[in-house]
Amino acid sequence: MNKRFSFFCLILLTINSYAQKPIENDTLTRIANIKNITQGNTVLFTPETPTLNQIAGAPKAFYTHYWEFGDGHYSTEEQPKHSYKKTGEYDVRLWATNNYDTGKPPTTRPKKIAINNITTQDNDIASMDEDFTLKRNREPVPDEEMVVIVSYKNQKNYTTNGKLYLFYNEHQYKANNFELTDTRTYYNEKNTSEAGFAFTHNIENDGTYLATSNNDFIEARTFQQDSTEKNNLPLTVINSKAFYKNWSLLEFDNMKPQEERNVFFSLKTTPEMLKDTSAIISVRGVYVPDANYDNHKVKDMEMEIVTSHDPNKMSSNGTFMNYRFVRFKTLKYKIKFQNNGEGPARTIRLETDIPEMLDKSTLKVLDMYPKCDICPKKEVLYSCLDTTFTDTQAIFTFKNIYLPGSEQKNVMEYDSTKGFVKYSIKFAKDFHKKKTKSRTAIIFDKNDPIITNYSTTRFLPGISIGAKVGVNSFSDLNNSESYFFGATLSPYKSYRLYWQVELMNNFHKYDASTQVSEEFIQDAQGFRFLQRTTTRNSFENIDWDVPVLIRYNLNNFFGLGAGLQNTISLSEEQEQAVLVEQYEGDSSDFPPFSSKESSSSETNSFTNLRTGLLFEATAGFARIGPSLGARYIMNFENDFNYWQFYAIWKF
Repeated sequence: MNKRFSFFCLILLTINSYAQKPIENDTLTRIANIKNITQGNTVLFTPETPTLNQIAGAPKAFYTHYWEFGDGHYSTEEQPKHSYKKTGEYDVRLWATNNYDTGKPPTTRPKKIAINNITTQDNDIASMDEDFTLKRNREPVPDEEMVVIVSYKNQKNYTTNGKLYLFYNEHQYKANNFELTDTRTYYNEKNTSEAGFAFTHNIENDGTYLATSNNDFIEARTFQQDSTEKNNLPLTVINSKAFYKNWSLLEFDNMKPQEERNVFFSLKTTPEMLKDTSAIISVRGVYVPDANYDNHKVKDMEMEIVTSHDPNKMSSNGTFMNYRFVRFKTLKYKIKFQNNGEGPARTIRLETDIPEMLDKSTLKVLDMYPKCDICPKKEVLYSCLDTTFTDTQAIFTFKNIYLPGSEQKNVMEYDSTKGFVKYSIKFAKDFHKKKTKSRTAIIFDKNDPIITNYSTTRFLPGISIGAKVGVNSFSDLNNSESYFFGATLSPYKSYRLYWQVELMNNFHKYDASTQVSEEFIQDAQGFRFLQRTTTRNSFENIDWDVPVLIRYNLNNFFGLGAGLQNTISLSEEQEQAVLVEQYEGDSSDFPPFSSKESSSSETNSFTNLRTGLLFEATAGFARIGPSLGARYIMNFENDFNYWQFYAIWKF
């Protein structure tokens, strides 16, 4: 008994010890801390970040930083110094982004900073060149947080009240890309919901009315508009709501002339966000500086979806396209790069792939940084961007420029070390429906090339509906007459291999094999005679044929297919004629002495389910348009193997 008890205790101790062992977690959360030194109302902030995990083959990993000081100001410096205007407690936030690092960005808890006295008077210095800007602290990565900074400025010579819109989550994507988790305001901006149009509140009446969602009519007036601004605010809001699923509306007041303000939106990127790392998504901001007027500014901020924070990247707006309409679409590509060296770059060469389906002659440079002129054909000494071509590439070369390095001394702003080229290009006249992949080799001066990700273009499957008509030839059936018409369903203009489903209405008349039977009969008087019975069956059917097949286009004009065909008789009308003839003796050499004929008919529905294999070939316009075809159906029942000859037109 004692031995059993001791053994039982030993097991319990073993289980308890195992349960208390720490479990290793492969996805350990990394934390960045905020350190600060406070002197009066001036605070020096320093980040304490975890060790970086270098991506093999990439440039040296590093952090970029984004700070919010809790009073409406922010900084992207690594160790910023900030002076507060008022005493009080402030929540300071830090987002550290790991570039060329294999893990997730570290998380940081807000830290409270207490300002007890004002020792230094700090006057705000105007920093905005425009009156409305959108910025972000990092590129969107699925299941991570990012911040959109909306900055606005009152350029009027009087105090104003106005509105700010932020639109996000484009309708073209089924899943939401963002969830708005927090909006941080510092100037009494009010978050309102507006179901109808935005409208002006004006005293003057010119007889113009604007409709709202509650069927009321709001009076509006006209006035002399600023030609540099948009002036139809209801139309802008309607168009934005048609393009984006979600929006946030803020109203602000008492904004003094030349005053600058910031609003911070925290957007959590959803796990369902597009995983295609070459896709471009956007958010839109609308700034109404004075609510009394419809003048407004619109800013669209495009962002590239990434899986890791890599400043060197290629992206495109052609991630998913409708093949029917691509001839009217112009693709846009953006190549981003960053100088991570210890000194400035003077020449930057971008060697980017151009897929065969695109027409290199239509390439246009839309924007670039560093800003410079397009190079002329001759050599020049000033800064310019040169574009040349090979058979498969476009080569963009920044000449005579100065792009500082992120490791260069006295470089505090990381954005100044970044550059990009944005260009558009059209499709060639004839191209196949297949996805493409392209990437860029980035060469700083004479250093080794840095290879970007692949930018992929794909086509939505699309649906092609075809009209089909033809005849069937049953060699094993008597007096067979069969024709059909119906529709086909397949992906639109597929390149090689694709599926196809059909529904055919088949009208079929035929005679079954004649059955003859003979027997000898002796009547009651002992008279013996031969009786012959002849049975004839004719059918008139309305069948449904449902072929499911895999097709392969050899080229634009010839295709092959194979699959399975199912047939069911929707309606079957059978007529039977029976002829009974009696002959004297044991043979039918002489005419019968007795002959009797009878007939009957029968109608059935949903009978005769047949299944078979099919093989076919087509000639004509194999992918779209008219073509002719021949198909052999090998049924699993006797007498029902047949040829099918048809014409089809795919739309």
